Amino acid sequence: MTEWPAIIAAFTTLFIIIDAPGLAPLYIALTQGMPSAQRNRIGLRACITAGILMLVFLFLGEAVLGFIGISMPAFRIAGGVLLFLTALDMLFQRRQARRQENADEGAQEHHDDPSVFPLAIPLIVGPGAITTIILLAGQAHSGADFAAVAGVMAANLVIVFLTFLAAPLIERALGKVGINIVTRLLGMLLAALAVQFILDGLTSFGLAG
Repeated sequence: MTEWPAIIAAFTTLFIIIDAPGLAPLYIALTQGMPSAQRNRIGLRACITAGILMLVFLFLGEAVLGFIGISMPAFRIAGGVLLFLTALDMLFQRRQARRQENADEGAQEHHDDPSVFPLAIPLIVGPGAITTIILLAGQAHSGADFAAVAGVMAANLVIVFLTFLAAPLIERALGKVGINIVTRLLGMLLAALAVQFILDGLTSFGLAG
């Protein structure tokens, strides 16, 4: 896990799942009409909250699986299937519509501060991100491995925060068409990564070579 190819693969998987460019228009909608300083505070609070949640799943997720009797290979296969379905949603634009629904609900229930819900969860730390983190934790076998995964999570959250800061510029530069193209490209990559997770799980069971 501490080799660069593994770290890059982990970073890429989490980056695609979180989909920072896709969060930009939702962040703008949730913070519309707020002063710039307040919007930045909300973005920072959302990223910090998401980071705490990620650490909880990183260190306790596998223990919870063990407690209920689910093996990591089985979870790796199930996680791969879930990530593949997420990729299909990205390819066919269903994911963005669902995120918009979550954002609308959060805006109605927490109009003054949407940082925890829906920004931190489920928009940043959704089911796909939780699954990915637990899968990465299952591949970590030392303190250095866990530190590498934590570094990958931190790097992604920094990108999310920078995206929040630059959200108005990104939305104007890409437009709806550009964001749709980026989302579909990321969906293609995620589908391939999901298949790799499934193959790794089958290999652990001795069902694939």
